[in-house]
Amino acid sequence: MSGGRPNIVLVMADQLAASFALGHPVVRAPNLAALAAAGTAFQSAYCASPLCAPSRSAMLAGRPPSAIGVYDNAAELPAATPTVAHVLRAQGYDTALAGKMHFVGPDQLHGFEQRLTTDVYPAGFDWTPDWRLPSSERLSWYHNMNGVLDTGVREAAMQTAYDDEVCFRAVERIRELSLRPDRRPFFLVASFTNPHDPWEVRRRHWDAYRDDEIDPPAVAPIPRGEADPHSVRLRDMSGIDERPLSRAEVLHARHGYYAAITYMDELVGRVLEALAATGLAEETVVVFTADHGEMAGERGLWFKMSFLDGSARIPFVWRGPGIVCQSVETPVSHLDLAPTLAQIAGAEPTQSGFAGRSLLPALGGAEVPEAVVASEYLAEGVTAPAVMVRRGRHKLIRCPGDPDLLYDLDADPRELHDLAGDPARARVREELSAEAERRWDLAALREDVLESQSQRRLVAAALTAGAHTPWDHQPYFDASRQYVRGPAAENPRPGAPLVPGGLPVPEGPPAD
Repeated sequence: MSGGRPNIVLVMADQLAASFALGHPVVRAPNLAALAAAGTAFQSAYCASPLCAPSRSAMLAGRPPSAIGVYDNAAELPAATPTVAHVLRAQGYDTALAGKMHFVGPDQLHGFEQRLTTDVYPAGFDWTPDWRLPSSERLSWYHNMNGVLDTGVREAAMQTAYDDEVCFRAVERIRELSLRPDRRPFFLVASFTNPHDPWEVRRRHWDAYRDDEIDPPAVAPIPRGEADPHSVRLRDMSGIDERPLSRAEVLHARHGYYAAITYMDELVGRVLEALAATGLAEETVVVFTADHGEMAGERGLWFKMSFLDGSARIPFVWRGPGIVCQSVETPVSHLDLAPTLAQIAGAEPTQSGFAGRSLLPALGGAEVPEAVVASEYLAEGVTAPAVMVRRGRHKLIRCPGDPDLLYDLDADPRELHDLAGDPARARVREELSAEAERRWDLAALREDVLESQSQRRLVAAALTAGAHTPWDHQPYFDASRQYVRGPAAENPRPGAPLVPGGLPVPEGPPAD
């Protein structure tokens, strides 16, 4: 990385599979394509967990979900856990977050100096799974097929309203930062909720695609008797087999997913355009990724929560000073983001216990050494920890009570042929099994998860009684110091700090 320390902008999507983000023959995402063409695109990048909160917390903390206790979408990232935002802030970076990060609990910052919006999801313990329930019993908040069937054109919808605000706040923050005379380096996260289901999009994004150009899933629904046990559990949890979709409904849902990607891509373009217009693009590293993927009807599956590549493999694109234009096939992990950003900012990448490795040499064109990439799933839809390890072309999936699954992704990219019982792959299976056993004590981890679930259910029930104090982030704007005020007020000066939208921001939040 040449020159001084660059600014860093991390742009995130929600539920965007790698295969739909880049190079898809139908999906229109020109801004993502241009970003990838100008930088490094990791083609085999995996999330640390195929679920929102665990994936995001693990990515920021640079440690697996099981190491930080963020097992599911209602688990709290401890405030004492260092994140990459803490590391960059300690290095003198301005740190701000616009959009979704799904932090649970009273700490809604985790190293960021400011959150420019509230979150789209609740910050409480309400969505705590219960592994003691029979698998046939569904909790009210589980995914269900309404998220697919509700696809359609909506001029006004919650997710587009949210993402419009996230984009506006992020763009205005970039403009404000360009006016600061000190040119303090900044770390800005713009995190969108699209293309998460339900796919409710505006007419112009829907009309970007003709009905007759939407491609069907490459793999048809797999009969229950032939599907792997984990996929069957996900089907049961979401009620997929209770409401089989017609071919027309599948294509309609995929049409909505594609349109939501195009909408999100448009917002990414606005953020990139703001960097260019303010003259900051040449001194800013841009990273684009997603928290996890979306099965989009492949094999008859929808949503995420699976270690199949449609769910667990994510886009991971880097552009900026010193970053070469290349496509990298070597598997990498979301856990590599924190140490890489730390090194870019001048910090020691291992100083905060990050479990990943810095990819900075690879961004400069060096070969990426082969390493094992791991992922975990510890939430609803299982009653024991599910884990995945990938090394090179092979991927092993393990969950106590299920048979192991082994895939050769080079020969079988659609993961249709389980090789766990193939004598010719016995050595590979043994090696990956040993790696899984080295990383996880699955029996002990199950007990930890059960204890966490029990404690959180008790606390969640207690907090419904009496006065309710929400943990959801409340952005603060002091109107007494916005725009132009009387002589008794401090009026904005050129280069003064601004809140998003060009408004002066107070020096700190109000007292609790």
